Amino acid sequence: MTAPNEFSARMVAQLAHTDVARALLEDVGAGDLTATLVDASARARATVVSREDAVICGHAWVEAAFLQLDAQAQINWHVAEGHRCNADQIILEVDALAPALLTAERTALNFLQMLSAVATKTCAFVQAIREVPGNRARIVDTRKTLPGLRLAQKYAVFMGGGANHRMGLYDAVLIKDNHIAAAGGVAAVLRRAAELAPMARFVEIEVETIQQLEEALDAGASMVLLDNMGLAQLHEAVRLNDGRALLEVSGGVNLSTVRAIASTGVDRISIGALTKDLKAIDFSMRFRTQVQ
Repeated sequence: MTAPNEFSARMVAQLAHTDVARALLEDVGAGDLTATLVDASARARATVVSREDAVICGHAWVEAAFLQLDAQAQINWHVAEGHRCNADQIILEVDALAPALLTAERTALNFLQMLSAVATKTCAFVQAIREVPGNRARIVDTRKTLPGLRLAQKYAVFMGGGANHRMGLYDAVLIKDNHIAAAGGVAAVLRRAAELAPMARFVEIEVETIQQLEEALDAGASMVLLDNMGLAQLHEAVRLNDGRALLEVSGGVNLSTVRAIASTGVDRISIGALTKDLKAIDFSMRFRTQVQ
């Protein structure tokens, strides 16, 4: 698995191939019955248009959808990965066997609309805090992702200008209230984390009060999640912390509140809505010409 923000071109291509193969199997099964109405040897050209402004994400998934059904398909992108498009703009053109275009259409657009939605929402949050005085925060995702599509969605967050939190339970430690209670307190659970999970990329502990923050800092915490704190508490947490630990905010974050949260001086703002509360970007594909 990849570490955050290390999405190499090879890794993305392999991920897209696997995701698309699974999606095509789900959609096509033993064969596309409707596509059999079209001459199997006919070639065609189609365009994909965005019906709204968006940050485009998902090139590799779209390409995999068409190429897995026609290895000779030719795809010409008009909008680069991670770049913004306008409503009614042509995003790409594709020349391929007509049945392949018809069969791959929904799978290709499903990935494009979902990943572009994640990138677009992430970009909105990133831009919202960009000019905030005193801001040092990064917009960060969570594990609230679509099952089986976590890496794809976290890639889209990255393309939208955000940063990735832990990829899963295997690469970092996030200690919550139940962990603290089960382990016997803040100091005890932090000691156990240092002893039992030395391979973790980071160890973070969640607190809900200033008193809990003080306890965590006294126990040597290097990364603290401030859960559902109000602005006054956040300002006090930053003052009390005085740069000792990396501070992350979670809970109650939306486009109306994120600027004020960023102004407190916290280091990271994690937002589950980046990947779980999505409105798909509207794309459509249209056949333009037959290709001889």
